[in-house]
Amino acid sequence: MAEQDCELCRSDGGELLWRDGFLRVVLAGEADYPGFCRVVLNRHVKEMTDLPPAERARLMEAVYAVERALRECLAPDKINLASLGNVVPHLHWHVVPRFRDDRHFPAPIWAAPVNAQARPRAVDVQALAARIADLLGA
Repeated sequence: MAEQDCELCRSDGGELLWRDGFLRVVLAGEADYPGFCRVVLNRHVKEMTDLPPAERARLMEAVYAVERALRECLAPDKINLASLGNVVPHLHWHVVPRFRDDRHFPAPIWAAPVNAQARPRAVDVQALAARIADLLGA
């Protein structure tokens, strides 16, 4: 895929919560999964092993910081981490807060729903963005 054809090269890929010159954190905007974030490498790279070790470590530290912020701000039952790239082959990580009463729990969010009565949750986006900035450095 050429960079000009890449969705994550052309746009942020969600509501921007934090950015530096290396990566960005966006809110995915999934109604069934409030707080679902993506940690997206700013430049077009397909695989983790395409990065030098120091950059891999830096990217993963950002993933861990987002996980921590979500745990502190939302108190989910579990956090799911995933890096797929099958549809958009641009290096990014999904950081998904999971709750026992969400639509798919305990299955992956991409599986068939198992709970039609999922309880909606509100997310204080400003508080989440502020905590991510605290952890990653403003």
